[in-house]
Amino acid sequence: MHAVHASRHNLVQDLLGRAAPAAPEPLRPIFASLLAGRALGKGVLSARLGLDDADFQVLWTDYFPGTRLVLQDGPGQDIAELDDLYHLLLEYRAHRVQSEVWLARILAYACCGRDHLWQDLGLAQRGELSTLMNTAFPALAQLNSADMKWKKFIYRHYCTREGIYVCPAPSCSACTDYGKCFAPED
Repeated sequence: MHAVHASRHNLVQDLLGRAAPAAPEPLRPIFASLLAGRALGKGVLSARLGLDDADFQVLWTDYFPGTRLVLQDGPGQDIAELDDLYHLLLEYRAHRVQSEVWLARILAYACCGRDHLWQDLGLAQRGELSTLMNTAFPALAQLNSADMKWKKFIYRHYCTREGIYVCPAPSCSACTDYGKCFAPED
């Protein structure tokens, strides 16, 4: 196993081996991966994952009690549409667990990055983001029936609702998959 993958795997396993919350939390493995990614310097999230201090404290205390990982701020910055994206995601949350509200903020914050959303979140693979979307925002995930890249899909949905007709996801021109997303439809 590659050293980075082994490190991520070990960090995630350590976090998931800690005392779990009293109520079932289907998104706990995703939070463990977000924290492991941030500990490894992956993605753009802040050291608090884009959350305010109170929510971040609850995340650590309730989900992963014990010694905290050392997390540094990533290169992310607030974006003008941060609150709009956050509220859009909140509209589509499953309303099963409070952590969906945290994930709406985390996802909105990660949209400031220059890579695919799963990479900007610091997740290990795109499948983790799909699991997150299907679990926390299932109605929005169902709308992505063509399996469009998540950041592009969220922005397209946001812009369509707002009546904005020229609305590429941030930094598409800098993305390595630009040709795939903007290739002619065959």
